Amino acid sequence: MTQPLPDTPDQAFVDLQPRLFAVAYRMLGTVSDAEDVVQEAYLRWQRVDQRHVQDSTGYLIRITTRLCLDHLRTAKTRREAYTGEWLPEPLVTDDATERLDRDVSIALLLSLERLTPLERAAFLLHDVFEHSYDELAQALERSTTSCRQLVSRARKHVQQNKPRTRVDDATGRNLISAFFSAAKSGDTNALTQLLAKDVRLHSDGGGKVLATLNPILGRDKVIRFFAGLARKTAGYPGLRWTLCELNGQPAIVSREPGGILQAASFEIEEGRIAKIYMTRNPDKTRHLARVLE
Repeated sequence: MTQPLPDTPDQAFVDLQPRLFAVAYRMLGTVSDAEDVVQEAYLRWQRVDQRHVQDSTGYLIRITTRLCLDHLRTAKTRREAYTGEWLPEPLVTDDATERLDRDVSIALLLSLERLTPLERAAFLLHDVFEHSYDELAQALERSTTSCRQLVSRARKHVQQNKPRTRVDDATGRNLISAFFSAAKSGDTNALTQLLAKDVRLHSDGGGKVLATLNPILGRDKVIRFFAGLARKTAGYPGLRWTLCELNGQPAIVSREPGGILQAASFEIEEGRIAKIYMTRNPDKTRHLARVLE
């Protein structure tokens, strides 16, 4: 990864900033925290004597990774006290491919969330961003043997939770558009055709807005949930919504009459919706308002 230094320290950072954000977002699961870490990495980069840096890419990724690890140590307590399910902060990806470069699905982020911080960093740097074990050892300040073990444990867990299939954009959008219409009207027959038998619904309100506290498992229970919701919201004026892509998956962003933003992302397997991720926590959705503009 050794590379010649750019003409200015700022240019070195600008060139690498999308990759640093991609590392930080996968490590932390939130856009705002990732941006804060990248900003802190820039401030530290400004204080470095550039004459002694032979590999600016490796140096900046090490700074970013260590800042993420520090952040995760303090975030652990907050996550343990979180109300209900914690979901990653949705990220619009139909216009952000350069920032992300590779898989950033919610399933991957949730798998990473279940790893230790060191396992998470090791897996991302080696399997996602293709760093060598020697580079990994430098970044994590561990032996290469220890890094190999970290990657191996993480890889097994992530592979077990990886989505099995991916549909093309047109198919995905048509399916979730039909789902949204059926869910709004409470059309149980249509929902039966659209949902997989073992569908799972996850919802994150963060204790700030209404959301299910636990996953809803199985088609019958998910249908009852949406049918009940349709009855309660029948006749609501002013609902705004749009199809988009979040975390590389077909999604819908909507604004309820009371102003609450909701992001719903979908995993589709064998032509049916297998997982639904509904993010309602206003701290995680405010940046999505532009999608509805």
